[in-house]
Amino acid sequence: MNIKPIVTEKAVMMIEAQNVLTFETDRNKTKAEIKKEVEEMFGVKAEKVRTLVKGNKKYAYIKLKKEFPAIDVATKLGLM
Repeated sequence: MNIKPIVTEKAVMMIEAQNVLTFETDRNKTKAEIKKEVEEMFGVKAEKVRTLVKGNKKYAYIKLKKEFPAIDVATKLGLM
């Protein structure tokens, strides 16, 4: 497990409004690898994965399908 959930005000707003989870991940991981890891770890289906490399860190924004509320996953992780 090389992903770490991000808990900021912006990340929480994205969970509530857009059904998007935010993670810090390893710079060498591809979008497909990140998607597979999140789907297996939390038992959800991802609709889209976007990434951002900022400084020496890589952030992944995972938009979940409508059937899988991001707020439920965030609650399981203890973010909400």
